[in-house]
Amino acid sequence: MLKLILSLIFTVSSLAFAEEVYIKAGEAQIKKSNLAFPFLNYLGATSKGEGTAAAADIYNTAKKNLELSTYFQLMAKEAFLEDPANTGIKPKPELPNGFTFEPLKTIGAEFLIRSGYNIAGKELTVEMYLYHVSDSKLIVGKRYKAGVHQAVQIGHTLSNDIIEALTGVRAPFQSKIVATFDNGSGAKEVATMNWDGSGFEQLTNHQSIALSPSWSPDGKKIAYSAYITIAGKEGKRAAVYVLDMNTHKRILTAYRPGMNSGAVFSKDGKYIYLSMTMGSGSADIYKIDMKGDIVKRLTNGPAGAINVEPSLSPDGSKIVFSSERGGNPAIYTMNEDGTNIKRLTFNGRFNSSPSWSPDGKKIAFAAMAEKNFDVFVMNADGSNIIRVTSAKKDNGKAAHNEDPSFSPDSRYLVYTSNRTGKNQIYVSSVDGSEERRVTNDSKNYYRPKWSINLE
Repeated sequence: MLKLILSLIFTVSSLAFAEEVYIKAGEAQIKKSNLAFPFLNYLGATSKGEGTAAAADIYNTAKKNLELSTYFQLMAKEAFLEDPANTGIKPKPELPNGFTFEPLKTIGAEFLIRSGYNIAGKELTVEMYLYHVSDSKLIVGKRYKAGVHQAVQIGHTLSNDIIEALTGVRAPFQSKIVATFDNGSGAKEVATMNWDGSGFEQLTNHQSIALSPSWSPDGKKIAYSAYITIAGKEGKRAAVYVLDMNTHKRILTAYRPGMNSGAVFSKDGKYIYLSMTMGSGSADIYKIDMKGDIVKRLTNGPAGAINVEPSLSPDGSKIVFSSERGGNPAIYTMNEDGTNIKRLTFNGRFNSSPSWSPDGKKIAFAAMAEKNFDVFVMNADGSNIIRVTSAKKDNGKAAHNEDPSFSPDSRYLVYTSNRTGKNQIYVSSVDGSEERRVTNDSKNYYRPKWSINLE
């Protein structure tokens, strides 16, 4: 219901369309594009404090997103030869008081964002224009209308539109993260938040231990495990629930004796892959339907070895998982039917929590080299392993950085780190060159998973 309301009061109008790709993914690491992005101009007659605060939220949100993208070098306002506050957001002669491109070319700007806002009652209207400076050309123009309280959402949408106009790929700045958390009570519950940490919403209240949440392909359901007592069954067990995000109804899906955990959805959302112990001491990966019936057992040891943490390739044909079948836990892949098992990692004492990128090209995982975990990324065939994290605590001791998950566009990772003393959520570019702390509170977070884009 909330999503419907937002779609009615948040509208985006296209004033111009991008016709070509200006930045190719991957090239930004070689050379960042110089981007001029002055503060929004007020387009009304009399500025209001509420509007100024909303404009600051829009600007700061978009600026942080564009910096994180790794595509741009944002130019300092002191470099501008024309004062943006005294020129219009369109060029001359379209606007008599418009800006000119020559001063921007002189300082080396490649792209320019000019934007402005107006406020009427509680409604905010924002215009954004993206220009290619060397060609003195408009790339894309958009108009956004929303409530004043949705200023941050406008900032995310605006930066998404900028990235898409220049690269042809939608950025993940309107997506969400699901994770489990504790607040010191001993229980762990499931919560979602916007990718930047805002909009925190607790989804469960088991007053128990919830584990390993994951999104369905359409973003409408979440599978997770929770330790529960089942009537007529002996003892507590980690059972799998599927939670409908629209109705908030949950269905108990897998509750066999022992551990039922690490559930992920199939590509079509009709099946679940998970690890189950079936009452024994070792875990294996199974495929079940949405009623909980076993479709197929995909791994079988060997010799009691655990096989856990499945993650599906985007085309649904392969599964990456962690297993101790070769001794120390390592990362393996297999076909969706359990055949053709292949070991990918051979270094480190403990490799865990693998995650397949949505474009199918990379796998992220956590590895313990000495006494701490760090996040690594490799090609899907196990080649070209790179280290993403190396953060330490304030006392100089190594921090744990673990549980990575890719963004919808495969350009970023979300993971947890205890570098501050608490297990907090961080986001970085895949190569680790840009990093941002997402949560900043007293909670501990575990197993974050990035959603598809939610708009």
